[in-house]
Amino acid sequence: MMPKFKQAGRRGFLAALIVVSLTGCTQVNAGHLGIVTKWGAIQPDPLPEGIYFRMPIQTQIINISARVHKISAASTASSKDLQVVTTKIVLNYRLSPSHIVEVFRNVGTRLVVESTIIDPALQEAVKKATAQYTAEELITRRQDVKEAIAAAITKTLIKSDIVVTELSITDFQFDAQYQAAVESKQVAEQRALTATNDLARIKVEALQAEAKAVGEAKAMLAKAEAEAKAQELLKRTITSQIVQLRAVEKWDGTQPLIVGEGGAILDLGMIKKAAGR
Repeated sequence: MMPKFKQAGRRGFLAALIVVSLTGCTQVNAGHLGIVTKWGAIQPDPLPEGIYFRMPIQTQIINISARVHKISAASTASSKDLQVVTTKIVLNYRLSPSHIVEVFRNVGTRLVVESTIIDPALQEAVKKATAQYTAEELITRRQDVKEAIAAAITKTLIKSDIVVTELSITDFQFDAQYQAAVESKQVAEQRALTATNDLARIKVEALQAEAKAVGEAKAMLAKAEAEAKAQELLKRTITSQIVQLRAVEKWDGTQPLIVGEGGAILDLGMIKKAAGR
């Protein structure tokens, strides 16, 4: 039989082994890279996704996201015509996977990167781009403004191994007085456009009415000329035989009644029937 102190020692060793096994297992999550430190010294090669065994206290594995992340910012600056403009933008970015160890060594975690590098760079890029355009151009040339900001921020962040994937301008906010002036101008322009369209419509309708009247007048004149020519031709060609022929064509076969002296009425048709007997 094993002595009690040996059994206790074995149990203690197993317990320590279990504790070490549990505390020594670390997982690098999906979409992340593991930064390895040994006694505080950062190792040059990050770990890909998976489960790893480490020596507690001696070795630490820190998860750093390599995914695309979004940061929103608002920057207030003056336009080229000295109007105060607040620009709201959204930036999508990711830490360069091949340089993620250098980013962690030089700056820190992703949140530290955002506050230390990305946000100041965004503010500077927006102010620089805003100053190149008038307040009206910021709206009418929105795509150009976006490209100017994106080019500036991309150039700045790539120096810190931060990759820009997309940048969007979500809103422009102007001084209240300027905004009211812009709205008044838009209303005036809309009214002027409506008046111009109404005038053009009236002119078209007038031309249509005139064309219709001219057409009807020409049609009436042509009809009158045709009737006059027909009457003239009829006068030249009519004869007594033609008159008699037209009368015969219109006769319905009924004998005419002749009124004699004293108001007597003679029916020629009846007389002929009687004579025939």
